Amino acid sequence: MFQNHLGEFAALLTAFFWTITALAFEYASNKVGSLIVNFLRLLFAFIFLSIYSWITRGFFFPTDASTSAWLWLSLSGLIGFVIGDLFLFESYTIIGSRISMLIMTLVPPITAIFSWFILDETMTLLSIFGMIITVGGILIVIVSRKNGGKKIFISHSLKGLFYAFIGAVGQSFGLIFSKVGMGSYNAFAATQIRIVTGIIGFFIIISLLGKWKNLNRALYNKDAMKRITLGSIFGPFLGVSFSLLAIQHALAGVASTIMAIVPILIIPPAILIMKQKVSTKEIIGAIISVIGVAIFFI
Repeated sequence: MFQNHLGEFAALLTAFFWTITALAFEYASNKVGSLIVNFLRLLFAFIFLSIYSWITRGFFFPTDASTSAWLWLSLSGLIGFVIGDLFLFESYTIIGSRISMLIMTLVPPITAIFSWFILDETMTLLSIFGMIITVGGILIVIVSRKNGGKKIFISHSLKGLFYAFIGAVGQSFGLIFSKVGMGSYNAFAATQIRIVTGIIGFFIIISLLGKWKNLNRALYNKDAMKRITLGSIFGPFLGVSFSLLAIQHALAGVASTIMAIVPILIIPPAILIMKQKVSTKEIIGAIISVIGVAIFFI
């Protein structure tokens, strides 16, 4: 049974991993800044992946990857990790990981739209209906009324929502280019290549902005470092690798739907651990948004 549904199990584990990493990185980003968190988590993840790859494949570095794989996966890392996650992590500090992960349910529809143009994939009317449902679920959460329902307003920071949206677009392009570059290549090694690009990208950004002093301060913040280490294990190491494993061994639609349940999974720990107040409207919106993703792939 496990072998027959390896992709689906990998997608489910990915959803749990991303729930943990979103909460961990929200805490760390608020403590030491999203830019530093991004750089350190990729550095730690690269070490974890290198050790794992050396034990399981005999390669400490993915030297066995083709030139084409390096090209597409590097591009994926630049867009997904550097651009996408830079904005996503910054959105954590503005609107929180729970709302940011809700916006990330847009990843499958955005991926499908871009795949339509880039990979010449088709879209059905049902897919479009699923997109509408997903957007509707998000609107239920972020739109509120006042003055007896006469005035409609956005109840969360527009800047934070925009940053999360850019994060979703970045992850969408990252998935598309990963699919093109990975093929049948090892998912963990493919993640290594993406991370190499990410590390180089953030190294350049930190250098240009002169933020190396912030990195030094972060290393002495024990609470932040614990969360960064935890998030690095469950995020770019296990989470991203298992997401690639999922799309490699399951239908992309099925895998994406399962991985999209993070906005629902994140609600209990947000209430119990982060002590956040979650309204009934927000729970309903998250469920509807995920249902939209499911319909999208029927």
